[in-house]
Amino acid sequence: MGAKVLTIIGTRPEAIKMAPVVRELQATSGFEHILAVTGQHRALLHQVLDLFGIEPQHDLDIMKEGQRLDEILTRTLSRLSDIVCVERPDCILVHGDTTSTLSGALAGFYNKVKVGHVEAGLRTGDRFLPYPEEINRRLADQIADYYFAPTEGAAANLRRDGLVQGEIVVTGNTVVDAVRIVMGMPVELPADIAEFTARFKEYVIVTTHRRENWGEPLARIGEALRVFALDNPAVGVIACLHPNPLLRHGLLPFLEEAPNALMTPAPDYSSFIHLMCCAQFILTDSGGVQEEACGLGKLALVLRGQTERPEAVDAGFARVIGTDSVRIVTEMAGALVETRLGKAPPKDAPNPFGDGYASLRIVEFLKARLG
Repeated sequence: MGAKVLTIIGTRPEAIKMAPVVRELQATSGFEHILAVTGQHRALLHQVLDLFGIEPQHDLDIMKEGQRLDEILTRTLSRLSDIVCVERPDCILVHGDTTSTLSGALAGFYNKVKVGHVEAGLRTGDRFLPYPEEINRRLADQIADYYFAPTEGAAANLRRDGLVQGEIVVTGNTVVDAVRIVMGMPVELPADIAEFTARFKEYVIVTTHRRENWGEPLARIGEALRVFALDNPAVGVIACLHPNPLLRHGLLPFLEEAPNALMTPAPDYSSFIHLMCCAQFILTDSGGVQEEACGLGKLALVLRGQTERPEAVDAGFARVIGTDSVRIVTEMAGALVETRLGKAPPKDAPNPFGDGYASLRIVEFLKARLG
């Protein structure tokens, strides 16, 4: 057998961004690939894996109701270390900034296995924004041997942090690969979304899940959506909900009185990508959605105080607007006018996150280094 690579995936966004890498590893001679999933976001996770035709060899099944972040970390680390001892991989691949990312990197370090960090080098500069993701990715970068930076800016962050113990490769972002693959797939929208989009030819999409937006910030977002919906009765507002019930309960009091608002569980990934294709614009606190918007030529209004994707802002695909309700309404109204006129995002602006072949570059690098 060739070099053995163990890939670790915890959440739906990780699955989306790592699926193209897993597919490339499986299709490339010279590798034995093992996939371990932590069991977080179970239904959403397997929805993505099924879409890309990927089957995990290990499922940690760590999800428990009401568990704390430290519990997720310690239980995941212990079980991953057991898998590493059994599989004895030549390299562990982790992605991004989740608790499973940090657990996987630590499992590699403790067992003296090389670690490759996909989407390395992202920074906001504030270790509590986003929380706990900013610290997770910084610590994973301290451990990693191979840095797969999505942009030159991310690579510059790594060098600025003095992370010279590993090799830095600018690959592009693997989410662009995922969008490219999914756009070639057939899609059938869920019934409620299909009916809603038939009624409202113009619509906007909202996603929010970040911990820093729970509570009062979510209420401000909800109030802004209510005002916008009532001010623009011909424009649909589709809130694609994370499974956490806190988010539904936080938005429901504001949106239930607007007949042109739909609160719906997050659709499968192919449906979501096709839904974004036809949206006027997107409101989100998700990093991945900011990147996907670039790939689809859509404007994203970022419901955060800052973003670790400044490339999207610089290219004109994203605007950081925070969670003040008055500003959100103002920005949404302005974005609606601009997108109707075809002024946002800029026409023919290049995608700052690459050409959709990041996974190929990652696998070619690993083949050269692992033999």
